[in-house]
Amino acid sequence: MGFLTGKTVLITGAGRATLSDGSCGSIGYGIATAYAKEGANIVITGRNLKKLEDAKEELERLYGVKVLPIQADVSAESDNEAVVNAAVEKAVAEFGGIDVLINNAQASASGVTLADHTTEQFNLALYSGLYAAFYYMKACYPYLKAAKGSVINFASGAGLFGNFGQCAYAAAKEGIRGLSRVAATEWGPDGINVNVICPLAWTAQLENWANAYPEAFKANVKMPPMGHYGNVETEIGRVCVQLAHPDFKYLTGETLTLEGGMGLRP
Repeated sequence: MGFLTGKTVLITGAGRATLSDGSCGSIGYGIATAYAKEGANIVITGRNLKKLEDAKEELERLYGVKVLPIQADVSAESDNEAVVNAAVEKAVAEFGGIDVLINNAQASASGVTLADHTTEQFNLALYSGLYAAFYYMKACYPYLKAAKGSVINFASGAGLFGNFGQCAYAAAKEGIRGLSRVAATEWGPDGINVNVICPLAWTAQLENWANAYPEAFKANVKMPPMGHYGNVETEIGRVCVQLAHPDFKYLTGETLTLEGGMGLRP
C-alpha cells in the first residue's frame, strides 16, 4: 500500500498513448501510473474513450487500483462548464471526493506561425488547455478545500521562451501559469497547494511534432545537459506524486521546470 491509498486524483488528458517503440508516450498516463503505484483512486478524462479504457485496463491489472475513465471534451463547440461539472460529479459519486487535481490536457496546432494561425486553431489551444484548467479548478474547489488538497497544472517552456510556431500553445500555457498564481493566492488560506510544472518529456505528441515539423522542432527543443528527455512516469509522474505528499509543502504558486534528469528547479 502506498501513501495515497484511499485518496483520489483527477487527471485530465490521461489516455494511454505510445511512442513509436511501443513505450508509454503520454504525460497524463505516466502521471496516472505513478499515482497507481502509490495506491490512489484515479479518475482520468480525455477526448478519446478508447485511450482512456486502455489506460484503465492496464492500471487496474498491473497495480490493483480503481480507475474511472470519463470522456470529456472541452472545446469551442461545447457547454464546457456543464461537461466539466458532470465529470467531477461522476468522480465524487464514485470515490467520495477529490484530493488532487492535475490539469494536464492540452491540444494545439504547434508548428503553425502566428501569421498563419486561424481562429479555430487558436481556440483549440485555449479551450483544451486554459479553459479546461479554469473549469476543472472551479468544479473541484469545494472538494480540494475539504481535503486540503493539491492542484498541479502544466505550463511550458513554449511560453517562457517564446518558441517559434507555438503562439496559441504558448498563450494557453502562460494563461495557465497566471491562473495558477491567482489560485495559489486565493486558495492558500484554504490549505490548497497550487503548483505549476513546465516539463520537457519525450511524448507521442512531441515525437509526432518532430516528424511533422523537423525545422521547428530543431529550433525549439534542446536536449537537456543530462542527455535525455524527461520520462513521463519516473520523472514527470513522480514529481506530481511528490507535490501531493502530505508532508511536502513547496512554495505554493511556484513554477517548477523539469528538464530530463535534472530534477526540480524553482
